[in-house]
Amino acid sequence: MELKKVSIIMGSDSDMPIMQEAGKILKELGIAYEITIVSAHRTPYRMMEFSQNAHKRGVEVIIAGAGGAAHLPGMVASISPLPVIGVPIKSSNSIDGWDSVLSILQMPGGVPVATVALNGAKNAGIMAAQILSIADPAIRERIIQYKEKLQNEVLEKVQKLNS
Repeated sequence: MELKKVSIIMGSDSDMPIMQEAGKILKELGIAYEITIVSAHRTPYRMMEFSQNAHKRGVEVIIAGAGGAAHLPGMVASISPLPVIGVPIKSSNSIDGWDSVLSILQMPGGVPVATVALNGAKNAGIMAAQILSIADPAIRERIIQYKEKLQNEVLEKVQKLNS
């Protein structure tokens, strides 16, 4: 069984359309991941077990998406020794997403959560890859290639506009 380096978690299956973007970019970069639902409010014991044991299963980075009160990333970060990247999600019960952004962004000292933009799961996947690349030159090379691809796409558009 291949160890999953990144765990993508979310509070509800309604977050899946956003959070699957993290999985897509991790797959593109050749990084093993898992994806599941861990609700801070509806499954607190599952959240605690997950947070305490993810590193024991080989997970190295956690991406946690949450909408509304968005407690999941911070609660996981309070228990886990792993880096946690929070993805605020504009959900049906949110205040235009601002409640989620602020809940994840405004963590107390000692409990950091890296935070990406509202619905920014793709960037969370890239950030997780960059964290992993510190110890893995092969991942670093794939990130370099990915960024070169982004640059080339823009340059092609510039060329098309100029012609």
